[in-house]
Amino acid sequence: MSQPSLVQLAGRRRPAPPALVVVAHGSRDPRALSTVRTLLDRVRAQRPGLPVHLGHIELNEPLLTDTLADLDARGTTDAVLVPLLLARGYHVKRDIPEMAARARLRTRVAAPLGPHPLLVETLYTRLVEAGWRPDMTESQRRTSAVVLAAAGSRDPDSAVDTRRTADLLAARLGVPVVPAYASTATPTVPTAVHALAARGRHRVAVASYFTAPGRFATECADAAPWIASAPLGTHPAMASLLLHRYDRALEADGTSNAA
Repeated sequence: MSQPSLVQLAGRRRPAPPALVVVAHGSRDPRALSTVRTLLDRVRAQRPGLPVHLGHIELNEPLLTDTLADLDARGTTDAVLVPLLLARGYHVKRDIPEMAARARLRTRVAAPLGPHPLLVETLYTRLVEAGWRPDMTESQRRTSAVVLAAAGSRDPDSAVDTRRTADLLAARLGVPVVPAYASTATPTVPTAVHALAARGRHRVAVASYFTAPGRFATECADAAPWIASAPLGTHPAMASLLLHRYDRALEADGTSNAA
């Protein structure tokens, strides 16, 4: 069956859905911007007809403030900002809402991507791609573990969210999963690896809990004593999760999704 037309039977055009603005952090690594753009193409493919835009907090163009100003100039009146961030923290609680509040168009800020089961499935897939064996023996499982390598934040809620993701991944894998951080928070990835080795866990994989390649992801992978997974990247579940956060933000606001 073909998709419904934008023109209703009465001849009146259905209103366009609120724009989805994916808010990325930004990175000096050119691979990050390329990854994010490809991810947005996957979002568009999953939901044709939904206006999808990109804005950065810093380091890359377009900046979020410029994206919102451009949407306003083109007559867009309504947008949902979905952070391409994995936990609560300063950017989610302060930076993005403040930028949104300065915009002329109506905005709503969705929750960050994590924690969520779709992230766990993406992490699992990336680990298997890196060499994790789902069919490992019980003796192998007793000596294996995973370090969930994240960026880090001074906000305690960020650590809570990352710990929840680690717990979900541990349940999925059947081995301990310890959060560790590239900056700001503790423990570091090497510290977590050494602590696990002291407990007899010598087969330690590093799960890259980053949305795209960059310096932190590379440094954490380099600290892996065994295997290290690739960042979450353009996995289809990431596109689905961005749309899920968009939809939930509309539901919380009492707005139906017209896409």
